[in-house]
Amino acid sequence: MGSSLSVTELITQLFAPFRADPIGSAVFTDFDGTLAPIVDDPASARPLPGAVDVLAALAGRYGRVGVISGRPAAFLRTHLGGRGLFLSGLYGLELAPGDGEIHTLPAAEAWREVVDEVAARAEAALAPGLSVERKGLSVTVHYRGDPARAEAAAAWAENEGAATGLVVHPARMSYELRPPGERDKGAVLLEAVEGRRQACFLGDDRGDLPAFDALDRLAAAGTTVAKVGVASPEAPDELLARADVVVDGPEGALRVLRAL
Repeated sequence: MGSSLSVTELITQLFAPFRADPIGSAVFTDFDGTLAPIVDDPASARPLPGAVDVLAALAGRYGRVGVISGRPAAFLRTHLGGRGLFLSGLYGLELAPGDGEIHTLPAAEAWREVVDEVAARAEAALAPGLSVERKGLSVTVHYRGDPARAEAAAAWAENEGAATGLVVHPARMSYELRPPGERDKGAVLLEAVEGRRQACFLGDDRGDLPAFDALDRLAAAGTTVAKVGVASPEAPDELLARADVVVDGPEGALRVLRAL
């Protein structure tokens, strides 16, 4: 969003309606690269110090506060649960509203065995430098350990997708295979907003673009929205160009949440 205002002034202006009407507002954020720094080993990712406490405080004040992530919901619940947050994992294939049980979309659950088989083949066949992340209902092949193997990772994922019916989704230095279906962060956000008058989302990656699309749809229907792009060397230009305000890394995202 073109403006002569500073980032701090933009944040103050964008979120004034949220602060004035917290019960009527919904606040959502991504996890990796937004709440947590990107790390080589996905299992070792953790929220920035202070992030969980800020989210818990917001959950006690705002109408709905949540994390919509590509992580499994069980991972999110381990590190963020027990605080009244709405948690969505695997791009909406898993939901843990509030502090309740994890619910899996039945249509996706039918693909679990196929995903397990693909993950096993990946672990047995992929070359060094490529790592496999099992997520239960999806599997991700990472090439962060050897960026020169990006094409090999893409080719393997495309071949497996064609053979099994799983859909290939390019992500941050990785390719993820997921069950087919119209499910993404935007679909989850539209459901989770539940008619509230203000809604925002903080994100940093290609998988967050559908959440921005959903906010645009809500804005067209009269909802006040705020799209926060979290910048990094790997953040897609399209996402940053569409953001109402851009902040630097998870530290910048945390400052936005604290401003709320």
